[in-house]
Amino acid sequence: MRNDIKRLRKEAGLRQEDLARELGVSRQTIIAIENNKYNPTLELAMRLALQLDKKVEDIFYLD
Repeated sequence: MRNDIKRLRKEAGLRQEDLARELGVSRQTIIAIENNKYNPTLELAMRLALQLDKKVEDIFYLD
C-alpha cells in the first residue's frame, strides 16, 4: 500500500513533528508511514485523514 501523506502534510504546512503531536504518535511513526515502511492501523489512517481533511481513500492506495 502506498500513500500521499508527505505531499498532503506539506500542502497543509505541517512538519512531521506537528502531525505526530496532533495524532499522538512519534515522529518516527510518521516517517515510517511516509516512506511506506509501515502501514498504519485503520484507526490511525482515519485520524490521519481527519487531520489532513481528506478521505482515507484519497490518502492511501494499492500499488
